[in-house]
Amino acid sequence: MAERVAVLLACIALLAGCAGPVAGTARPVQLSDGDRAKFKEFYERLNKAGDTSASEQQKLLKDTQHPDFRQKTCDLRGATIKVEPTWSTLRVDADWAPPGEKAHPRGDVYVVAVTVTLRQEDAVIGSQIGSLHVVLLEDQVFGFAPCLGG
Repeated sequence: MAERVAVLLACIALLAGCAGPVAGTARPVQLSDGDRAKFKEFYERLNKAGDTSASEQQKLLKDTQHPDFRQKTCDLRGATIKVEPTWSTLRVDADWAPPGEKAHPRGDVYVVAVTVTLRQEDAVIGSQIGSLHVVLLEDQVFGFAPCLGG
């Protein structure tokens, strides 16, 4: 059990990006109210799916994975995540590429500070503050599914 908890805690570090500060100059995001609502709905749907079941959240993560990175989805091994964004930190991240990739994803890439809580059934395994990237592409929001233990 201790090994499983260690693997799950390691995923939180990976989930949060484990990166240093994002290069660039902070400036307010110029999003329409409708686009901002799409980002909020994305995380609301993700959390609701996790409250329903691990398989429901896994399906949503797969369905909302950025289309250029569909092959990069991972299994959360029965765990779920709850993501609580701090919306005042939402900003454009025009130079970002997913770990191990050289290409910037198609679409408008944004990054937002989040608190991510990892749950196994009803037990909280861990929580961490980090950053997650989301993309607005063809009027839809896509993300990058986390992987447990790398």
